[in-house]
Amino acid sequence: MKEMYPKNGRVILHVDMNSFYASVEMAYDPTLKGKPLAIAGNVEERRGIIVTCSYEARKFGVKTTMPLWEAKKLCPELIVKTPNFERYRAASIGMFEILRNYTELVEPVSIDEGYMDISECYEFGSPIGIAESIQKRILEQLDLPCSIGIAPNKFLAKMASDMKKPMGITVLRKRDIPIVLWPLNTNEMHGVGKKTAEKLTVMGINTIGDLAKGNEIQLKSLLGINGIRIKERANGIDNRQVDPESVADFKSIGNSTTLPKDAGNQQELFRVLESLAETVSVRLKRKNVLANTLGITIRFKDRKTITRSKKLANSVNHKEDITAIAKQLFLKHWNGDSVRLLGITGYDLVEHDLAYKQLDLFSFEKDAKQEPLIKTLSNLREKYGKNIIENAGTKKVDPDHNVGTDTSFNKDFLRSFPNSNKEE
Repeated sequence: MKEMYPKNGRVILHVDMNSFYASVEMAYDPTLKGKPLAIAGNVEERRGIIVTCSYEARKFGVKTTMPLWEAKKLCPELIVKTPNFERYRAASIGMFEILRNYTELVEPVSIDEGYMDISECYEFGSPIGIAESIQKRILEQLDLPCSIGIAPNKFLAKMASDMKKPMGITVLRKRDIPIVLWPLNTNEMHGVGKKTAEKLTVMGINTIGDLAKGNEIQLKSLLGINGIRIKERANGIDNRQVDPESVADFKSIGNSTTLPKDAGNQQELFRVLESLAETVSVRLKRKNVLANTLGITIRFKDRKTITRSKKLANSVNHKEDITAIAKQLFLKHWNGDSVRLLGITGYDLVEHDLAYKQLDLFSFEKDAKQEPLIKTLSNLREKYGKNIIENAGTKKVDPDHNVGTDTSFNKDFLRSFPNSNKEE
């Protein structure tokens, strides 16, 4: 079988579960199979948004992120289930366990998709044979469908897995790029969002082929380093390795909520911000990190959405600090109109032990009083290890706590995902 593999290149699979939450519910309750099914939030409130839906529901025009009332208007027979995250967690763990039967080089990127490097997996057969085996085992053991892309790198594997759903297997080679990828619009390219596609259109770049031939100086001027990166992707260049440890990486932690009804009362909106700040604080402490930048999201009743952020002099993860900064940002950018959604996000995260505090006129006296204690703790950690004493505020919270209400369930799930090479 070795001759079926490239001598110098890699073989990467991208395994993508099809309509994952809906499929898990169908596996749990087979009477739902073949019926229009949607997973959504609180059915009684406007915040009910479609999280995912079955392919039967999609035939009626039901889509992810669509308001529930609109989905029911399109499909009166739509069956709606609220999310069961523990059920999805169990199914995801089962899926990744199957993938690790073939190689330890498995990189989960969300609860329902992951990359595999099978470049050295000759004993399991050809790359297509391995993909067929994985797809069959996931279906037989978990009763879940998936699509798989096979390619020489992660970008092409991801693009390939999206080409045939459900239950598809697609091979995408570099020589296929001009025929298969280049005719597609840029908004169909992985890594190019709606806003980026609109910016590219202004430059006269409408297709992936246009992007592949784009002027690097103009792209970098428009999009920064990302402009060069997406041009490389458009040409099939992607040197990223499949990294089983990358699930430990995260760039931001946030929480948002859609209000039950539009609100224009400042005190009521402040209470929402306080609640969001508490959630974000808990999650930052759970990860043992602090935020160097804090941002807020405001969606007004006319659906206009703004995001504003502030670079902080001192890293934060306490509720009181987050609340104060969020309120300042809100008052600065709120135009007085009724608000539909509020969100708070911490960016530029740094591990607690690496965070530092800039002394200023307001904090100097307080910090000076704490200096003897800080010095003592530092000496103890240096002598006995950094975990000998933990601040109460940095005590890690059970990662399973309140997982059902966490808006970033995917990332929390991945952070607590058991590595195959570690004993649990």
